[in-house]
Amino acid sequence: MKIAIILFNLGGPDSPEAVQPFLKNLFSDPAIISLPTFMRLPLASFISSRRAPKAKKIYDQIGGSSPILGQTEAQARALEEALGVGGGSGHEWRGYVCMRYWHPMTEAVVRSVKRFAPDRIVLLPLYPQFSTATTDSSVKEWKVVAEAARLNVPTQTVCCYPDEPGFIAASVDLVKQGLAEAGSGPARVLFSAHGLPEKVIKRGDPYQVQVERTAKAIADQIGGLDWAVCYQSRVGPLKWIGPSTDAEIRRAGADKRAIVLYPLAFVSEHSETLVELDIDYRRLAKEVGVPGYTRVPTVGTHPSFIAGLANRVRAVLSTPQVAVCHGATTMPCGQQHRGCPLVAGAA
Repeated sequence: MKIAIILFNLGGPDSPEAVQPFLKNLFSDPAIISLPTFMRLPLASFISSRRAPKAKKIYDQIGGSSPILGQTEAQARALEEALGVGGGSGHEWRGYVCMRYWHPMTEAVVRSVKRFAPDRIVLLPLYPQFSTATTDSSVKEWKVVAEAARLNVPTQTVCCYPDEPGFIAASVDLVKQGLAEAGSGPARVLFSAHGLPEKVIKRGDPYQVQVERTAKAIADQIGGLDWAVCYQSRVGPLKWIGPSTDAEIRRAGADKRAIVLYPLAFVSEHSETLVELDIDYRRLAKEVGVPGYTRVPTVGTHPSFIAGLANRVRAVLSTPQVAVCHGATTMPCGQQHRGCPLVAGAA
């Protein structure tokens, strides 16, 4: 049996010239700006042209482009290996990287998958915590494009895995390494995640509760931690969920606690980790008197994380009657989370 696994990620510009069109694609997404098309597209052009010079300066600090594509490709190859390419499994596994806002984008990936002619397709977002702004946007785009291309193949989705054991084991391992690097003084672990406007959460998006679920699972396994969840990357005038990462850094400075910061909602490195966390927040920590600042790397191709993804792929394939499954140990969403596809009745 031929099985295609589609690894979704946001993507990132691969050159300075790509920054503005990448931003335009981002702000053209109705999951990001919920306005009618005739209003959203001109606004996306305006915002991207205004923000591009600042964004280019950010990417200049990491060589002018995002490293996310190469890292996601490495995850796809590691996942193929974990699933047993040539290992007598009886299946031919092929991982495809599909970026939402920059290449390779959905249309091109659908064409590649169609040439492969798989018997089954698994959609595997590289967002451990479900959000309508990430997972839902990527899955909806895939379904629209696949239908237009007449890619009529049984397709299932792993919608989230906020406390999947392999993901948590990899995270625990990395946080412990960060704590060892920080030394013996008092330290606070900050679990930092990309923020969302508060109104998105109030509409029933489960992202925040799933982020908190991930943080608790990691902290519980380590034990005895001084820890907090916080949110980074706020833009625009709307009220965003909190507390903000910069506010928690200031609090740690006032409490004279070293910081061990783990970006628990990112599984690869990009501008939000390499610039915002490694440069901007490190500078802030020094300014406010934080005695030490250790940034824990993302899970990347950590063997436990990849093994966990492989387990989720096998799990969804073993239950073909289920359209959507999750990797949480129990149902991660409540009835108030109307953005969750399981709560909404998609499965």
